[in-house]
Amino acid sequence: MDKNQLGIEMMKEGKWEEAAKVFMEVIEANPNDAVAYVNFGNVLSAVGDPERAMKFFEKAIELGGGGAAYYSAGALLYEKEQFDEAKKMFDQAIKEGLHTSDNYFMLGMCLVQLQTARLALPYLQRAVELNPDDAEALFQYGLCLAQEGLLDEAISQLHKCIEIDEQHADALYNLGVAYAFKENKEQALSYLDKAIEIQPDHLLALNTKAVISSSDNNVN
Repeated sequence: MDKNQLGIEMMKEGKWEEAAKVFMEVIEANPNDAVAYVNFGNVLSAVGDPERAMKFFEKAIELGGGGAAYYSAGALLYEKEQFDEAKKMFDQAIKEGLHTSDNYFMLGMCLVQLQTARLALPYLQRAVELNPDDAEALFQYGLCLAQEGLLDEAISQLHKCIEIDEQHADALYNLGVAYAFKENKEQALSYLDKAIEIQPDHLLALNTKAVISSSDNNVN
């Protein structure tokens, strides 16, 4: 196992100081090792030092670190809510050949945050195609479809989400809303009840259930 891989294993175990030491040894031995700069930046980001982390990502990009360097920089910018700059990084990561589910997902999420859900759709779709077991990607894709009025497609993706994570209260809530729009009150209330059972303080689910129940009472 090379030192970069050793450091990554330490990161997985939460041994941040040990990982940082290993990556610094790699950088000292080979100052042009872009991968080590990315890895060291990821350690700094994980321990709450985003400013220094970005300097290492920028150095990795300068050294030709490829998609991984742009992805890590994008993730850091996303956390700082600099969504337009993050989007540029994830887009560049794709151009550099990083065709991973995570990268497409994060690019899609940037576009969602920038209030351009329609533009996010193909990226979120690609993310779930590459990783069909990612419950959060399925949820966000379903949510995006719903926002664009594609209810049947949204319901399909949200069902896939809760098949993987049956405790996903937000997915259950949004299924309830989707069925309410389709005027299937029985199904809507069923999913809203499940969301509330999992998260009793889910205000959106509670309020939506109250509105649907009130409309039933008014009809009666």
